[in-house]
Amino acid sequence: MRVIQFLDNHDQRRVGIVEASDSLVTPLEAVTTVYDLAQQAIATGQSLQAVIAAAAKSAAVDYDALLDNERVLTPVDHPEPARMLVTGTGLTHIGSAAARDQMHIAMHGEGGDVSDSLAIFRMGLEGGKPTDGGIGVQPEWFFKGVGSCVVPPGAPLPMPAFALAGAEEAEVVGLYINDQEGVPFRIGFAIGNEYSDHVTEGANYLYLAHSKLRACSIGPELLIGDLPEEVSGYSRIWRESEVLWEEPVLSGEAHMSHSIANLEHYHFRYSMFRRPGDLHAYFFGAAVMSYASGIEVKPGDEFEIDLPTFGRPLRNRVEPEADPGQVIVRQL
Repeated sequence: MRVIQFLDNHDQRRVGIVEASDSLVTPLEAVTTVYDLAQQAIATGQSLQAVIAAAAKSAAVDYDALLDNERVLTPVDHPEPARMLVTGTGLTHIGSAAARDQMHIAMHGEGGDVSDSLAIFRMGLEGGKPTDGGIGVQPEWFFKGVGSCVVPPGAPLPMPAFALAGAEEAEVVGLYINDQEGVPFRIGFAIGNEYSDHVTEGANYLYLAHSKLRACSIGPELLIGDLPEEVSGYSRIWRESEVLWEEPVLSGEAHMSHSIANLEHYHFRYSMFRRPGDLHAYFFGAAVMSYASGIEVKPGDEFEIDLPTFGRPLRNRVEPEADPGQVIVRQL
């Protein structure tokens, strides 16, 4: 089952089921957010799919019209954006080490030291998928921001004036909610663009944290249920109506060095991430990126991440932000 959140013609929030034709969306009656649906599923002990299936439905609406008019929202959000934590991990995909190597070579030449990246990638290959169902090796991890850094499908991805670059990272995102006892529940999965500044990261790996503190985008659809072993599609950059860059994307556990369960354990083992009622968006890592191919993204370029498992593609244009100048902290 795939669902979206959107604004109707009266600018009211709605949740809708994407029909098999992919051209229609059936709205749910008296439901405004996936967050509320998830809370209902937890409270009643039902699956999210069962709660959605039992809800009253309205007449179907045109999906293309919603997308064309930028009325589709992020598939899951929190009424208090600061209570949606956005995090992620890297070096989890078979192709990710090669991409990271290419990125560092672009900055430092063939002799650049990338042993730390390769070491943690090999650790994942050797111990990221424990066969006994136990705990494997811990992955790389980063903090990206809170809900206010997530822009909806079709909305611009801002490039800060201080950024040295801005490039896509096509990823699968896990979306989670904690119940009132602090137990995490997986709501579903979505396409994510974990937009980052790879020039800043490439200057020194200790700048990774700075390179990740950027906007990102998730959606347009929420996949409820199991993630297929293989997720495939394409990541593209459009410039002036032409494809500037394109590479195939292979994700899902079949192409990962860590299991989803292992990544989830190492995130939610921290009690601060099990705060009741919080949402989490967790990026599972990218296998390919345009920066590793020497592409320099410019304002006006459009990212397109097309993974048919998740329905419609995720598209966002790059838009420069005005320079706010030096931030001065005032004394009280």
